[in-house]
Amino acid sequence: MKSDNKTFISVDPKEASLQEVHKLLLGGVTPRPIALVSTISEDGFNNLSPFSFYNAFGANPPIVVFSPARRGRDGTTKDTLNNLQKIKECVVQAVSYEIIQQVSLASTEYDSSVDEFVKSGLTPIKSDLVQPMRVAESPFQMECKVQQIIPLGEKNGSGNLVVCEVVKIHFDEAVLQDGVIEPNLIRLVGRNSANYYSKAFDNAIFEIEKPIATKGIGIDQLPEFIKHSKTLTGNDLGQLGNIEKLPTESELQTFITSYKNIGIKPLEIPQILKENDPHKIFSAALSLTESDKENSMRIIEIAAKKALEQNDVTFAIHALLASRLILN
Repeated sequence: MKSDNKTFISVDPKEASLQEVHKLLLGGVTPRPIALVSTISEDGFNNLSPFSFYNAFGANPPIVVFSPARRGRDGTTKDTLNNLQKIKECVVQAVSYEIIQQVSLASTEYDSSVDEFVKSGLTPIKSDLVQPMRVAESPFQMECKVQQIIPLGEKNGSGNLVVCEVVKIHFDEAVLQDGVIEPNLIRLVGRNSANYYSKAFDNAIFEIEKPIATKGIGIDQLPEFIKHSKTLTGNDLGQLGNIEKLPTESELQTFITSYKNIGIKPLEIPQILKENDPHKIFSAALSLTESDKENSMRIIEIAAKKALEQNDVTFAIHALLASRLILN
C-alpha cells in the first residue's frame, strides 16, 4: 500500500490571522450540515439564522449543538446568542435544497427588531413545547430546550457552544421510505467554503457497508502484492480488509475453473476493458496468462477494482488471490 507524495503547508492558528484560520476551517471541515435556528427575543421579535458549525451528539437524551460565533470585526455577539441567553428555547431545522436561497437570505445581519421570517419569505408555524416558531418549509424540525451555553472565548470570531436537548421532533412524512429518512426525498444541503454548498442527495450519495460484526481481517493481513498494488487505492484495500477470512486454495481453484475456456481473443480485450463487467475483464486476463503474464496481472487488478466499485468484495479477493495460482 503506497501513499501519494504530498507537500504540506503548516499553519499555527496563534500566528495566522483570524481570516486565514476561518477560511481554512471552512474549507477543510466540510461539508457541514446546516442548522436553521429560530429564536425569540424578550420583546417578542422572531429571529431566524443558519449555522454550519452544528451537529447531533447522542440520542438519549437527544442533543444537538451549534455555535453562534462573535463577529469577526469587533467581537460583539449576534441576535441568536443574545436571545438564547434570555429565553433558552429554540427550534433547529434542517435545510433542504428547495429553501437554500431563502436560508441564505436569512443569514443577513438585519436589525434585531427585523423578522427574518418576513425577509426570507419562510412561513412561521407555532411550536408545541417552545416559544420560537418553526419553519413550515423545512422537512425536519426539532423543538429544543437549551441546556448549556459554553463560551469558547471572548475574542473576535470566538464561538459559543449552545447545547440543546431536543424535546419534540417534526418531519414531513414524505421523506420516509421503509421507515428511514431517505436522502433523495429529504434533499438536504451542506455548507462548504466560500460560496460553495453540497447536495446530500442524487449522485452525491454512495453506500459503504459497515464493518462486519465478527471483525474483518484488516489491511495488514492482506498479501503484500495486494497491499502494494499500483491499481488498488487505500479505499479498495479498506474494502478487502473487511472480509472475515481469505478464501482457501480449493475455493480459488474452483473459482479459476469457472472462468476458463471463455475464448476471448486479444483484439477484443481493449473494448472489454472499457466495460464495467469485472467477470468479463477477469476472463480477458486469463486469456493472456501464457503470452503476457505482466499484462494479465494488471488486468486482473482492474477486474478486482471494478468489482469493488460494485461492492462485490468476494469476487475481488478471489480474483486477486487466484492470480498467484494462475501466474506463478
